[in-house]
Amino acid sequence: MQEHSIGPSFSENVCPEFEKLGEFKDNTAHSVKKYGLRIHHAHIPITHPCQESTYDADYLALGETDPYYANPHVTATYEDFIAFKCGQTCAITERTGAVVFKNFKVADFGDSGIEYSEMENVKNGYGYVKDAVIVGKTGLNDFDTRSPGKFEYGHIHGIIGPRTEYFSVDGASFYNFNNEVEAVASFAGALDSAALGTCSKCFHDAATDSGGRTMHTQRLHFGADVTKMIKYQIPMREIIHD
Repeated sequence: MQEHSIGPSFSENVCPEFEKLGEFKDNTAHSVKKYGLRIHHAHIPITHPCQESTYDADYLALGETDPYYANPHVTATYEDFIAFKCGQTCAITERTGAVVFKNFKVADFGDSGIEYSEMENVKNGYGYVKDAVIVGKTGLNDFDTRSPGKFEYGHIHGIIGPRTEYFSVDGASFYNFNNEVEAVASFAGALDSAALGTCSKCFHDAATDSGGRTMHTQRLHFGADVTKMIKYQIPMREIIHD
């Protein structure tokens, strides 16, 4: 999405990244080299898309409920999405406001099932994953959907949280993250996989983020075949508060 409309219809009064969502429901993506669903560069829906929306803690202190009262955030619910055999990530959002991934079912991915990269201009409770089912490996997939050169670290995650604060998971079930050894022509090595991962896009040693974020979770279920709940990505510092 563009910062403003472009071309002959350019207008600073049209701000797509901050527009409200109509409906996104009952869609499916599969057998793609990279992303099943990618929200890029941003979706931060607010009531008045081309006006600033700021957090006012003093407003809460007065007993009011919405600290963004001057320009309220509007929740965008992407729901009932199914994705499988995605070479990189089944569903990913970059700069994120009040965006909810609800009732997602994802399986057989090269990197992550669901990933939020960065929360922007929202506090806790605005952007989150709700009631997801995530299957690491069904046994029905091969490795030809993996993006080349991306997975030298040899691991997959069910949900990767952002490199910022204020992200949460409310209900998620994880299955088939069992760290078994794979050996095929295009990829070989131990899949050091885990249900939860930290610090989106911080997987490289040269990452400049210092970590120390907090991810909030509740109502998580781990199947018996989940041998590792959490794999910390570089810089290996995160708080997961369940």
